[in-house]
Amino acid sequence: MEPLARTALHARFLRGLEKSPHGVAVRVGKETVDYTTAHRLALAWAGALLAAPGGPPKAVGIVAGRSVTSYVAVLASLYAGLPAVPLLAGFPAGKIASMLAAAEVSALIVDEEGAALLGAASGRLPAELAGLAGLPVLAPHPDPARAEALAALGLRPVATGPDTVLAAPRSAAPQDVAYVLFTSGSTGRPKGVRLTHGNMAHYFALMDDWYDFTAADVFSQAANLNWDSAVSDLWCAWAAGAPLVSVSPHAYRDLPGFVAEHGITVWFSAPSVISLSRRTGRLVPDSMPSLRWTFFGGEALQFQDTDAWQKAAPHSAVVNVYGPTEMTITTHRHRWDPEESTRLGVNGVVPLGTLHDGHAELLLDEHGRPAAEEGELWLSGPQLSAGYLDPEDGLGKYLQRDGARWYRTGDRVRRLAGGELVYLGRTDSQVQVQGYRVELAEVEHALRAGTPVTGAVVVGVPVANSTELVTFYLGEERSPQEFHRDLAGLLPAQLIPRHYHRLSEFPLNTNKKTDRLELTARAAALHGEPVPVG
Repeated sequence: MEPLARTALHARFLRGLEKSPHGVAVRVGKETVDYTTAHRLALAWAGALLAAPGGPPKAVGIVAGRSVTSYVAVLASLYAGLPAVPLLAGFPAGKIASMLAAAEVSALIVDEEGAALLGAASGRLPAELAGLAGLPVLAPHPDPARAEALAALGLRPVATGPDTVLAAPRSAAPQDVAYVLFTSGSTGRPKGVRLTHGNMAHYFALMDDWYDFTAADVFSQAANLNWDSAVSDLWCAWAAGAPLVSVSPHAYRDLPGFVAEHGITVWFSAPSVISLSRRTGRLVPDSMPSLRWTFFGGEALQFQDTDAWQKAAPHSAVVNVYGPTEMTITTHRHRWDPEESTRLGVNGVVPLGTLHDGHAELLLDEHGRPAAEEGELWLSGPQLSAGYLDPEDGLGKYLQRDGARWYRTGDRVRRLAGGELVYLGRTDSQVQVQGYRVELAEVEHALRAGTPVTGAVVVGVPVANSTELVTFYLGEERSPQEFHRDLAGLLPAQLIPRHYHRLSEFPLNTNKKTDRLELTARAAALHGEPVPVG
């Protein structure tokens, strides 16, 4: 067996294993697994997958909830030299079936939630998953009845044994796919993105250079394994030999208490977590003194939220990171500074920051011409993914220009004098209202700055051959007349929303990001033509 290349993503786990052989690799609730045990399990599961009926699979689907099994399954997939395809067992069965088919998954690893989804408890394979019949399934569980139940469903249980344990992890070439991650669908139908070992090697080399993570750190895992930020947490922690602590949904009732209980030193999540924590009243100054590094990404990071988090974590650097999944986790970063960040930011949003080393960026105007200061952001470089599973999804997104391959982000940005970028909004979030081009982020900023709301999301819905703006907000109940009065001095009359709906909280998708598709669908149902979600 060829030696494991340093550029193989799973070589990072071996680094952590050497540093902390008996240290905790993952903690999920009260369940833990140490580095040595995770390594041995991954070798056993990897060998079993390669010896599965029908021969080595093309890709491994990990259908699971939050469990130690799901983390070891990712490691086992890579140890076997196979792409890992993590999917949430809580997804609808039909959605999982389509994702598995798109990724050409030919073997599964499931935990208890995944086995239940397949019908191990009910004794019936859901109709939407009928196409999985005959698929090899590894369901690590001490109860032999679990395998019998899966076999009764027409699946092919994969058993581990001493004869199939790998002697060492398989290597991987830079062009080999490490992960298939499905986008959240926040701007449309979820698409499977192929991220290679080479993409990951460049990203994590930068992380290693920039940050001083050690085995003494404790990393949070706020995102589910199907989101790219979870990939960053996981492999930064494992390379350092540090523990990774899964953040349960109940933790957000008292997030500072959770951070203190586990001694979290490195946090990474979507910014929506901040407002969620602020509403509990627990996010107060000096409430999270153990934090050293905080990373927020996935959606616009607001000044007021960042300030509240920084005061709660006075010893932590707070870093806004930006990057689409298609560019492997992040491509830009900006470290929060109360004076400088607010001076540079636009619409109350923290700057995206400067571009990662080794990459290139283009700003193009609405006519596709290069723009010096403002336009749609295109990105290129070693973190550019291998593309979508379905080439049709990449039409108009992965493009050739000036002899290079680029990804068209759909984000409108402005380049500042120092080279940093600031976020202006999505190109698809601009709407026309009575002939005026409206940037929804600008209206949301006016609501946050000029009214007493604690949060605002504005969407556009088609009504009678025009567009009307609908606001969903958090805070005290207010009348449309009060909103109009407060906004009249901040926005042109055509940009002031007509409709307002108070919510106790914004809906979040599985990645803890504000679910704008859901809010758009609600607005359309209330005021316009229904808009399908997904």
